[in-house]
Amino acid sequence: MECEPWLNLFLLAILCPLITGAPSSISCPEENFRISGGSSAFSNDGSIVRYSCSEGYYPTVRIRRCIKGRWNPLPQKKKPECKKITCPDPRSFENGDVYPYQRQYYVNDTTHYSCNSGYDFRGSGTRVCQANGKWSGGTPVCGRNSDNCPDPGVPAGCTREGHRFNIDDKVMYRCENKWTLIGSKERVCQENGQWSGTEPQCYADFTYDSPEEASEGFSSSLKSNLAVSQQHEGTDQYGKKIQVTKGGKLDIYIALDVSDSIDEEDFKKAKGVIKTLIEKISYYEVSPNYEILIFATDVTRIVSMRDFKSGQKNNLLEILKRLEDYEYESKGDRSGTNIAMAYKSILESMQIEQLSNKEDFKQTQHIVIMFTDGQANMGGNPRPWVDQIKDIVKQNTPAEEEEKLDLYVFGMGDDVNAEDINDLKTDRGNDKFFFKLQNLDDLQKTFDEMIDEGTSVALCGLYRDYDDGTESHKRHQYPWLAKISVTRNNGKISNCVGSLVTSSFILTAAHCFRFEDTPERITVDLGSDIKGIKVKDYIPHPRYDVAAKQKMGISEYYEFDVALIQLKEPVIMKLSLRPICIPCTKETSGALKLSDREGTCRKHQEELMSAETVKASFMSVVGNSIEKKQITIKQGKWRDACVEDAKKADGITAINAKDIVTDNFLCSGGIEPTVDDVACKGDSGGATFVVPGNRQVQVGIVSWGVKDLCKDTRTPKSDSHTRDYHTSLFSAEVREFLKRYLEDEKLGTPLMFL
Repeated sequence: MECEPWLNLFLLAILCPLITGAPSSISCPEENFRISGGSSAFSNDGSIVRYSCSEGYYPTVRIRRCIKGRWNPLPQKKKPECKKITCPDPRSFENGDVYPYQRQYYVNDTTHYSCNSGYDFRGSGTRVCQANGKWSGGTPVCGRNSDNCPDPGVPAGCTREGHRFNIDDKVMYRCENKWTLIGSKERVCQENGQWSGTEPQCYADFTYDSPEEASEGFSSSLKSNLAVSQQHEGTDQYGKKIQVTKGGKLDIYIALDVSDSIDEEDFKKAKGVIKTLIEKISYYEVSPNYEILIFATDVTRIVSMRDFKSGQKNNLLEILKRLEDYEYESKGDRSGTNIAMAYKSILESMQIEQLSNKEDFKQTQHIVIMFTDGQANMGGNPRPWVDQIKDIVKQNTPAEEEEKLDLYVFGMGDDVNAEDINDLKTDRGNDKFFFKLQNLDDLQKTFDEMIDEGTSVALCGLYRDYDDGTESHKRHQYPWLAKISVTRNNGKISNCVGSLVTSSFILTAAHCFRFEDTPERITVDLGSDIKGIKVKDYIPHPRYDVAAKQKMGISEYYEFDVALIQLKEPVIMKLSLRPICIPCTKETSGALKLSDREGTCRKHQEELMSAETVKASFMSVVGNSIEKKQITIKQGKWRDACVEDAKKADGITAINAKDIVTDNFLCSGGIEPTVDDVACKGDSGGATFVVPGNRQVQVGIVSWGVKDLCKDTRTPKSDSHTRDYHTSLFSAEVREFLKRYLEDEKLGTPLMFL
């Protein structure tokens, strides 16, 4: 069996048809089916011959089928043989050197990369050709980082047209020789400094994704969609009747091919895969709506979206039982592979939902997961139906929101047509929407490892967006936001802001505390219903010393202005209370859709901070009022002027600005290239955060500023020399401090630092 995923908006799962039509009952002549260096095996009815080779090799002919008394493909005079697997040519690497320089690269061959003078390196410096025909690690790139978008590189096996990387510039890719391009053939530099679409890869007929790769890629996106789609607290658990409230936010479509290209044993495995997927989804605090399709020539609905939402068939146990009870023989003699009809049926269900309640449809995340080999033999090209699915969702998506559709395709088996499948998936960001697996056993492994049931509630950086501006809803928008109050010896109360980073720790600024402060004088509020949380301890960075450079003409010095507050009791996570993501942790790798191999601190910094100006925010809290302030972090050509303005602060006579503002600070403010908001007294310690995709990641801590412009307003704008400085969480010394406490299992739910 072969399968492909379709993902659109939140979660829509559809399992699709497999392979070509049924073999004829007419027998085929006996032939010599031996393969040089490998083995051959017949199906139970003798209509299919499959060839296999040892690891590191692939058969030049993978499968023969008996169709109408003839073998397809016809046996050739030259016997099939096992050839060495090769990886795509890495020599398209630009602005640097790759060595060793070989004509072909085989399994276990290693390549090394370095840049020419004047270019900065990112990606994997060493890569190994793997047994699945793919290089380990990420695409190496030598770039100058002087444009709006970083150099997108040239993946192995590709050629690229386009060498300008400013806003609206395009780059186009194609794969050499007989390799197939998977991903985006064209990418556009966007205003946010990111490239549209997904990085292309070149696949050969023998190229496959490992179950580990597929699990990492699929689950990172799936986790985000499931956890952010929670409809309400107290969702019923798996096995109980799901009460779908008006305006359910997640629709999942699943379609399974039962044509004769999949035998009865594989059909049973496929049903088990669907069961595993639905059970994994049920671990989340989310109540999806389901439609499950089984098809060959015709389409059978195990459950329709309308029936599910109307309450007629919305018990998961009942649905899974109906799936289990569907027999292989139920398809009858109509055993073609009509992928187009499957998509058409999904479209028809979407049209019914759109007509039933247009407003609900607009707010719904749609996810389609397709399992197929891409070899449709009837019904025509499925792409026009896929395009109509995209159109109906796009037309009903509010202009300010990203399109609410994710199309995943899983291709499985010997006949996967990767090129056709590539047109049936979503292309967006770092998410991966196409997976090519060798067989159903690998697919089962993918879903078995897909979701860690224990992590759904505490996924970092998740939030829910609202437009009404109410303070209660702002807790859902910034569920990590903490208000810190310190009562001084004279009875006065000093306020700061912080961020929840684990269930037991708040991250804030060290200067919020004085030597005489004690834990019992500190309280933390995490929303209107969680106030006065008691503190066990506060821990400033050991190198923080405000008087460290007074002799240099710096009356107050704020390097390593970071502290942790340890709560007496860990808080319980919920929709309005979740941690923010901290860079250089495994948790944030998941938020950034990075695999374990890609997940490095350096890669996090590239993903979050690669542009010369990085759009960021921090929160201002006064009483019960919460406001978001917008800034741009100045880097590259903008940073020097930003740092230089530190000399204009009161009490500073130092000549060298870099003595005041080291590389451990981020800088915002001023009027170029944008006019930034300014931090006020009381904003100290707050999270300086960015929002890649649908997760909030803290990159700094609000520390100090050059001017106080807050006397008449809480949202002042910068003048030409107003600057704010933020302690960088990418600082090695800051990272080591956080790791010491946040990775300790004895001190609460630990993070895993990279």
